[in-house]
Amino acid sequence: MTHNVQIAGFSGSDEPARVTEAFAQLFRITPEKAAALLARIPVTIKEGLDADTAQKYRATLEEIGLRVEVIVQQANASAQLPDSGGLPAAAAAQSAAAAPAEKYRPMPPADLQDAGQPGFSFVIEGRPDYAFLTVQIPANKTLKVEASAMATMDTNLKMKTKLKGGFGRLLTGESLFLNDFTAENVAGEIGIAPAAPGDLAHVYLRGETIFLQNSAFVACDPAVNLETKWQGFTKGFFSGERFFLVRASGHGDLWFNTYGGMIMLDVDGDYVVDTGNIVAFTEGLDYSISKIGGYKSLFFSGEGLVCRFKGRGRVWIQTRTASAFVSWAHWFRPVKNSN
Repeated sequence: MTHNVQIAGFSGSDEPARVTEAFAQLFRITPEKAAALLARIPVTIKEGLDADTAQKYRATLEEIGLRVEVIVQQANASAQLPDSGGLPAAAAAQSAAAAPAEKYRPMPPADLQDAGQPGFSFVIEGRPDYAFLTVQIPANKTLKVEASAMATMDTNLKMKTKLKGGFGRLLTGESLFLNDFTAENVAGEIGIAPAAPGDLAHVYLRGETIFLQNSAFVACDPAVNLETKWQGFTKGFFSGERFFLVRASGHGDLWFNTYGGMIMLDVDGDYVVDTGNIVAFTEGLDYSISKIGGYKSLFFSGEGLVCRFKGRGRVWIQTRTASAFVSWAHWFRPVKNSN
């Protein structure tokens, strides 16, 4: 059982402008971004929290003048009930506690940096179809961004292009170049639009390592180290993907994107994912490539090869694949008459 935090409105005891300013300071975003988010009320700002964390968010947001509801998300039921402490909600919680833990975690509709979390202040909007990332870069700090991903920026931001990763990075399907954006003297804002239509995920690395598939990388803190990892011929060539993964490690913010929606899966044991749906996974997982059936299934079922994960960690998957879309769109292409 998880809990979602939803802003239902203004309490009425304070001026909306003052509440918006306090909300912006709490999540370390601009007042304009805070106003745009609160204009969408009712809006869910956090999903998948435990009960104590959700109640802390409620208390903090109500203290600045917002009306907040905590929604209980049951693992095996579609109903969502306000956590009001009444008998129906308590009964639902007891039922959900007996159910298996929820494996899938959909990304929230609007992602704000957690209050008090280290790293850059940011907002992800437009998800899950056309996610757009806005990052606040403190004065004299730098953000690494994938080439061609910058959509908007303040005039005090200075860009420097650097060669990263060499030939190995080229084989991942990414650009050989990364752009460093530095906020000179005063803080600045940058808007980042990934090339693929889909969702964005954020992870704050604390010494962990995450492997990204192909061109999933979007942006990161300069303290995050990016390098290519050789998969080997069996894992790379026969998976239908390229030979290399992007290995992200160190400390700091990391953003990556997907084609289609994105779902997080907690893996404990064995789990199978189609190779084309993998976006990222944590270092604690081992993986191997194998057929899902016999050779007839391999060539005629449309399923192909799969990745079998073992261990304990997290996998991010995408709900669509580019190859499947190309196959679907192939039949609608215009055909020139030979006569």
